[in-house]
Amino acid sequence: MVFLRLRRCYSLKGKGKKMNIERQIEFDKVKEIWAGLAITDWAKEKIREASWYISESELRKQLRDTTDARFLVEKLGTPPLQNITEIKEVLMIAEKGECLTPYQLERVERVLVAIKRLKDYLARGKMYHNSLAYYDENLDSISELGQEICNKIRNGVVDDYASKELEQLRKQIVKCEEQMKQKAEQIMRSNKECMADNYCTFRNGRICLPVKKDYKLKISGSIIDKSSTGSTLFIEPSSVAKYYEELQLLKISEENEVYRILYTLSALVLASAPVLNADLTMIEKLDFIFSKGKLSIDMDGVEPAINTERRMKLMEARHPLMNKTTAVPLQFEVGETIRGIVITGPNTGGKTVAIKTVMLNCIMAQCGLHVTCKQADICMNSSYLCDIGDGQNLSENLSTFSAHITNVLEVLSEANKDSFVIMDELGSGTDPTEGMGIAIAILEELRKSGAIFLVTTHYPEVKEYAAKAEDIVNARMAFDKETLRPTYQMVIGEAGESCAFYIADRLGMSGEMLKVAIRAAYGEDAVKSYSFQNPESNILKKNTTKIAKAKTGKNNTELTTRYKIGDSVMVYPEKKIGIVCVPINEKGVLRVQLPNKKIWINHKRVKLHVAATELYPEDYDFSIIFETVENRKKRHDMQRKYTDAVIELEE
Repeated sequence: MVFLRLRRCYSLKGKGKKMNIERQIEFDKVKEIWAGLAITDWAKEKIREASWYISESELRKQLRDTTDARFLVEKLGTPPLQNITEIKEVLMIAEKGECLTPYQLERVERVLVAIKRLKDYLARGKMYHNSLAYYDENLDSISELGQEICNKIRNGVVDDYASKELEQLRKQIVKCEEQMKQKAEQIMRSNKECMADNYCTFRNGRICLPVKKDYKLKISGSIIDKSSTGSTLFIEPSSVAKYYEELQLLKISEENEVYRILYTLSALVLASAPVLNADLTMIEKLDFIFSKGKLSIDMDGVEPAINTERRMKLMEARHPLMNKTTAVPLQFEVGETIRGIVITGPNTGGKTVAIKTVMLNCIMAQCGLHVTCKQADICMNSSYLCDIGDGQNLSENLSTFSAHITNVLEVLSEANKDSFVIMDELGSGTDPTEGMGIAIAILEELRKSGAIFLVTTHYPEVKEYAAKAEDIVNARMAFDKETLRPTYQMVIGEAGESCAFYIADRLGMSGEMLKVAIRAAYGEDAVKSYSFQNPESNILKKNTTKIAKAKTGKNNTELTTRYKIGDSVMVYPEKKIGIVCVPINEKGVLRVQLPNKKIWINHKRVKLHVAATELYPEDYDFSIIFETVENRKKRHDMQRKYTDAVIELEE
């Protein structure tokens, strides 16, 4: 059990790694488009789980199927496939021995019709000697079963003519219902004065007469229902009731006959279930194959040549997700004496797109799909490994560089002579000097592994290493210095330059700043080799928003101590004299006692008239002025003894 559990964990890890590679190079998006072209649920699921083939014979068969499927679609149109999930459920019900409904039997008949149409579609393809067309021999439309269902089931019900007995029973039912109606109408005409209305009605499945309440005893029969007011009674006449009993017996016989027919048809479906299941399996398989052909047409793909000699050649390759009218074709070749390519060039020059394009086309080819190239010769690879993006993970406390190195080490541990590796921005995310050294060490390890690899970098030392190392060659992404636009053309055999100084010059960086940058990068002598578009330009300073500082107010402490209790003040604009009873608070408001009232007022409306120190002794009790006699008495009592008195403060 432990061994099995360990194997399962390893398998899940491998699957997650594969899915991560697919996401990084955008093969998952190609799969989404591919799955959208499939019809059956099984084919869609197989597409989502699709991976590259390791068997050369199996891969060649898959590619041949894709080519044949595209040919048939172009010559004969879209194949008549349909989703078969529902019919699978119907067959499961039949295999349990249950009775199928008319609706379910019609689904079986429609699938048999679809199988016949598909069989005819493939048969027409034989005139082109297309190997895929001969799959028609594996399809059996079971015409006898289809005809039997068609004869007995129509518009979701068992047809009247499904059997002679059912035909007779339904005729008798119609006749009995008509007799019931005629008898009821005859009674109604004979007793018009007793009727609340002039027509018959049905209540609880019985035919009734609307009889006035006062005449209920004149009509012999059973009261089935009454109106909401109670003035009308719905009576089933006794002479009609005997027909109702006969009708129920006929309907029971009809139901039994219907079930007999349905069980008979269900047994026929059960007997044909093995053949039907084989047909459905073939439909799913053909749906998967034709989805590859449809994808090839949509992406304008071609069948690649496959080899096991470790060589790749892509002519006019393009990224399958890019607009084919605007995408610039890529020329790529590696193999024999060259195993690794170091791509350099400016940012936004297309380096990352180039390496993704190469790997994506290779994976598509090894999955049995056509590639988006004019012509391609692609080697089989045992594994596809990549390091693209910073991989920063805050939850695991991984910096950009740490994540990069962790991924690189995992790639190196798996790389072998049958691997294909791509790495973007080799050695980035750390000190340039140390990053350059790490980049060269990674390249050397890749070279020793024998893998085919594509890497991008900006380090000039890495370019020099690639120029000298065995099995490695430089390549550059072309860049138009005049228009500052990348041409997205890969030139193998030449090292590229970053063009950072040219771009900065064109975008308006001053000549003085550029000189400082070049001098710092390449030394004083290199400055003379550059010609600047705007040698005397300076950076123009723009008007920017300024921070609005708060105005410095007067010291709060000084403000709160300006007026003291007892100060005589002048209140403006009335110019009335008052006495301060509450000093200034933090909001700049104080309370003043006027002749008839107390008011709260802002300190700006008050001016000192006579200070309290000039009007009153040092220990003067201001409660004499500001409190009532009653409150003063209560306060005096509180100081001497316990009391229930309450001092009421003025508002």
